[in-house]
Amino acid sequence: MRHFSKILIAGLLVAATAFGFASCKTGNTSSGTVTVGITQEPGTFDPHTVVAAGDREIIFNIYEGLLKYDSDGNLNPCLATDYTISDAADVYTFTIRNGVKFHNGQEMTANDVVYSLKRAAGLLPSSDGTPLVAAFVKVSDVSILKDDSNRIQVILKQPDSELLSYFTTGIIPADYEGADKNPCGTGPFKFDSYSVSQNVTLSAYKDYWGGAPAVDKVVFKICADMDAGLLELQSGTIDVFPHLTKDKAEQLSPEAYEIKSCGSNMVQIFALNNKVEPLNNPKVREAINYAVNRDDVISVTMDGAGVALTTAMSPALGKWYDTSLDGTYSYDLEKAKSLLAEAGYADGFELTVTVPSSYLVHVNTAVELASELSKVGITLKIEQVDWATWLDEVYAGRHFDTTVICLTSDYAPYDVLQRYMSDSDGNFINYSNPEVDEIMAKIPLTTDENEKVSMYHQVLKILLGDNASCYIQDPEEIVAVSTKLEGYNVYPMYVQDMYKVKFKTA
Repeated sequence: MRHFSKILIAGLLVAATAFGFASCKTGNTSSGTVTVGITQEPGTFDPHTVVAAGDREIIFNIYEGLLKYDSDGNLNPCLATDYTISDAADVYTFTIRNGVKFHNGQEMTANDVVYSLKRAAGLLPSSDGTPLVAAFVKVSDVSILKDDSNRIQVILKQPDSELLSYFTTGIIPADYEGADKNPCGTGPFKFDSYSVSQNVTLSAYKDYWGGAPAVDKVVFKICADMDAGLLELQSGTIDVFPHLTKDKAEQLSPEAYEIKSCGSNMVQIFALNNKVEPLNNPKVREAINYAVNRDDVISVTMDGAGVALTTAMSPALGKWYDTSLDGTYSYDLEKAKSLLAEAGYADGFELTVTVPSSYLVHVNTAVELASELSKVGITLKIEQVDWATWLDEVYAGRHFDTTVICLTSDYAPYDVLQRYMSDSDGNFINYSNPEVDEIMAKIPLTTDENEKVSMYHQVLKILLGDNASCYIQDPEEIVAVSTKLEGYNVYPMYVQDMYKVKFKTA
C-alpha cells in the first residue's frame, strides 16, 4: 500500500517542485492513441461538482490544482510553486506558477485561481453561498496579495489544518461557462469529445507547461461491465483496463498484457441505511457484521486480492488507521443469531441491496452477502441499477436499504472520515453521533500530529461501536497494461494518469 503524504507543520514553507516534469520537456514526441477501458458512464466534467470517482479518474488528465498527488501518494506543488500555512492554520498563501496556459490558449493568472477557488467555495456574487467543494465551507475570502500579484491568500473563518489536500481542486479560466460539458483546464490533455455509451476522447496539449504528453490521444472507452472489458482486452482493442478482478487478470496473455497492482486506499462497504427499519437498530447492524465472513467474500469476489476491514478506513493510511481494531468482528453465526433475537428479529427479515450493475465486484459481493446472511434468517434481495440511477437514488436521494460500493477519498484521513459527520453531503448512510461530530470539528483546529492521531482513532472506535455499517475490504487495485506501452503508474487513489504513458520503441 501507499504511504500517506506528510501533514505539514504550520508555517512551513514548501519548496517548489516540478514533480519530475523536467525530464519530460525534452525528447518527448507525441505519437499514437492509447485506449483505456472504463465501466462507468461519465456524469460531469466540472472539477468543482464532480462526485463519482470514475469521473475524477478521467478529468485528472484535464484539470490541475494548486497541488497534485503523485503515484506514491505524495502531495506536491503543481499550479502553485510553493505555499505557506499560518501558525494558526487560518491563512494559506500560494505562489502561482508562471508560464501556464489553459487549453483555450489563455494564460493562467492569479485572477483565474481566485475565481476558481471562490467558485468552489460558493463565494462568487452569482452563488447562493453553498460551497461546490464542501471542504471549502470555512473559506471566507480568496484574494491576490497587494504587494505581489503572483501570490494569493485563502483566508478561513476558523483554523483548518486539514485543508491542504483539497487544493488539488481544478483551476478553470475566470468566468468560464460550460465546465461540465466542455472542460477547459491546464492539464496535459485537453477535452475533444464525449459520445454517450461510447467514449471520451482527449488529445495531447502541446503547450502543456510540463512538456507535451508522449501520445497524441487517449480514448476512454465505455464498456458495459468488466466481462465486456475482458472481451475487449482479449481482442486487443483496449490498451489499459483498471479495477480488474484477479481472476479476470489471470485470463490475459502475459505476452499481451502486463498486470500491475497495488493497494487501492478504497473501502468496500456493505452500506446500511441507519434510518431504515430494522437497520436503525444498532444490534441488527452488529448482527450483520458478525454474520459476514469477510475472508470468504474477498476470496469469492477478488480471488483473495483484498485486505479485510472492520472499520471505515484502509490500513493504507498508516498511523491514522487503528490496527487495534483489526478482527473485531470475528465470523460468528451464533452470536449474530443471538443479537437478532435480542433485537426482536429471531425469525429474520428481508432487505434489498441496490448495486450498480456496471461494477461486477459489487454485484458479486452482493450475491455472496445474500448467501451468507441467509444463514441467520436475513433474506437479501438484489436489485441492479445503472450508475446514474445509483448516484441519484442511493447516494444523493438516500432511498435504499443497503448497497455495496467502494468509497474513495483524497489521500487524507479527514477526507475519509468527514462523510460520517451528521450534516455531511457524503453521509448517505444517514449515520449520526454527536460525539463524532464534535471530534471531527476539533481535528482541523488541532496542529499537534499525535493529538490528531488519537482523535482519528477515537472516531474509528466510535464508528465500530455504533456498527455504522459493514466494512468488507480494501480491494487490491489491479490494472492490465499493454506490453506495447511503458510509463503507466498505478496510483493509490482513483486516477488514470496518462501523461507519461508512451509506446515502446524498438
